[in-house]
Amino acid sequence: MFKKLLFFVLTSISVNAFATNVISAVRVWPSADYTRITVESEHPLAHKLTMLANPNRLVLDIDDTESMSMLKALADKILASDPYIQQIRVSKFKSGAVRLVIDLKVEVKPNIFLLKPAGDYRNRLVLDIYPTPDPLMAMLDNRNKPDLQTTTTLNSSSPNSNVIVEPLPNNKDESADATASAKPAEVKSSAIFNKPNDSKSVEAKPVEPKIIETKPTEPKPTEMNPVESKPIETSVIADLKPAETSASEAESKIAAKNESIFKNKDNGRVIIIAIDAGHGGEDPGAQGANGTHEKDITLAVAKKLKAVIDGEPNMRGVLTRDADFFIPLHGRVVKARNAQADLFISIHADAFTSPAARGSSVFALSERGATSATARYLAKKENESDLIGGVSLDNKDINLARTLLDLSQTATINDSLKLGKAVLGNVGKINSLHKGSVEQAAFAVLKSPDIPSILVETAFISNPEEERKLLDDGYQMQLAKSILAGVKKYFASNPALAKTKIADK
Repeated sequence: MFKKLLFFVLTSISVNAFATNVISAVRVWPSADYTRITVESEHPLAHKLTMLANPNRLVLDIDDTESMSMLKALADKILASDPYIQQIRVSKFKSGAVRLVIDLKVEVKPNIFLLKPAGDYRNRLVLDIYPTPDPLMAMLDNRNKPDLQTTTTLNSSSPNSNVIVEPLPNNKDESADATASAKPAEVKSSAIFNKPNDSKSVEAKPVEPKIIETKPTEPKPTEMNPVESKPIETSVIADLKPAETSASEAESKIAAKNESIFKNKDNGRVIIIAIDAGHGGEDPGAQGANGTHEKDITLAVAKKLKAVIDGEPNMRGVLTRDADFFIPLHGRVVKARNAQADLFISIHADAFTSPAARGSSVFALSERGATSATARYLAKKENESDLIGGVSLDNKDINLARTLLDLSQTATINDSLKLGKAVLGNVGKINSLHKGSVEQAAFAVLKSPDIPSILVETAFISNPEEERKLLDDGYQMQLAKSILAGVKKYFASNPALAKTKIADK
């Protein structure tokens, strides 16, 4: 009996020792901001990334797997319209290992990392491919140009990007026999974002060739990159004499003056509104009973909101994302601030534990806890977006940490509540309200210290009736117009804080 048991144990150990890691899914998320490749597996994948030049390409070796068919399916997912990837070639590298050669259209900056299981996902190997030069720096260099219509979508480089690639000459033979002779680029920690006022490119310097090697261990957080905080410019709207003017008359005059400024297209003042389509890419958000993904609804409504905002003479809408890709929560805040937005509106269509939950809601940030159990529940779900979507812990923005302590936050929250009240009142004209007042909770995406920010829950996608409404183009346009009406009402009685200066024409 003992011999049989010993044989069983030894056999089990032998089988496990030579078992390969099964790849369960592969995904590609192309966008102008960056292209993400995700390889999902039962266990963390041991891998090695090499960057080669002339021509530009990435070589990714994945060990302990023979899932050739699944990885070849990844190659079939590459679209001709992908801005960075030309094609992916897959071959067996050595016993128990597969090699992916990613042919590139342009020079890029790669960022590769591992994610632990989260949500419905297992272990994930994530390769983010960012453009070079950095479009975020290009946007900052050109932000004072008068033609705003050319920058109404914020195609910033990834907030996750943390590498500078210095390509070197190499042996073009990428077969298994040429591994030792390949001359890869070295990947260094980026220092670009540690200098807010320095947008110069980093010159490549000769270095000893190295292999980028990542072991399946949990990523360690490093310092976050600072983003320069822009001061809020204010102006005196009306010179009122308290002795001669009552409070109500003063408010009326201020409102009239602000409305005049808002409507006058020749005053050289353009109001910038950052529109954030919640979730995206790896993060689908909530799901309706009929399989509708929140990320698709939010993008559709956000695009319509941008269209109606752009129809106003003194307003421009900018999208944090214009396609199906993931942006970290703090990255959405950074994008809005870099665009010098006057307002930030995040669009959502969440779910609740009960399908009976219905109605629209508007949320602002709270520093003192949630105003209701529902608000607390929704904030917790939205703040988990980074875990689902996938964020590299190697690069966080120190600006986010600063915003949590910024003394101007209280004033911004007060403005957010005013904006939220105006928007909620108009959204309530086309849909029932879940709550009759603006609610508050600790939504990470609303934590900008100097931009009034609200989160609009257009409806509950978990409610079958409201899911059907959210899929209707006409209803989506009604939502967009009602949000715009609320924004205009807000500016009719509150001065626009000028962050965008248009060049004299």
